[in-house]
Amino acid sequence: MELSEIIPHIEALIFASEKPLTSMDIVELINTAFGFMEERISLDQVESCVEGIKEKYQSEFYPFELRQSGGGWQFLTKKEFYKTIAQLNGDKFLKRLSTAALETLAIIAYKQPVTKGEIESIRGVNSDYSIQKLLEKELIIISGRNENMPGKPLVYVTSKTFMDYFGINSPADLPKIKEVFAERLIEPTIMRAEDVEAIQHEVVANTLVVNEEGDLIRNDEDEKGADANEITGIE
Repeated sequence: MELSEIIPHIEALIFASEKPLTSMDIVELINTAFGFMEERISLDQVESCVEGIKEKYQSEFYPFELRQSGGGWQFLTKKEFYKTIAQLNGDKFLKRLSTAALETLAIIAYKQPVTKGEIESIRGVNSDYSIQKLLEKELIIISGRNENMPGKPLVYVTSKTFMDYFGINSPADLPKIKEVFAERLIEPTIMRAEDVEAIQHEVVANTLVVNEEGDLIRNDEDEKGADANEITGIE
């Protein structure tokens, strides 16, 4: 079968699937569907077809694209159509998560694999309820136990559901912390020695001094100014 004949079948599979499909999934599904073929479809052929499909839907003509997300291939709407699509679904999925749950999810996403004790040491509060909610929503999973820690505590990582929802294919695709806060960082102002001296002089000149009785006393700069006024006859 020619690649041009395989491509429509791959598109149909990805479009109809309820979950992301890996290239290997596609190979098996097509070979099962066309079991009568003498030559089976190879992984290399499927990957070549997928690249062709990706290139096809990168055109501005299409409002969606083929992306690797949640561990496999999916058709996803392009980001510029987010506001339009949000009118249908909005943020209802994440709105059900409390602030505590979102904090816990962020820690797990960036620190995984991580134990409950490590999460609580970062948050400073008990996280049992938040972890339970995230497990119920299948945003995180238990990946095993930490054999090197006392009591061998459970270890948590983000799930494929988490990656699918956020449109990433692995935790490595998460934005770096420094990128998230880059716009909020303020570069320090470099000051010359003469600038610092001038500021100090201005502060001293404008300093108000009060005696023990609470009366306002002129500082040295005021005294100098007063003497100068007396000499020049300025009132």
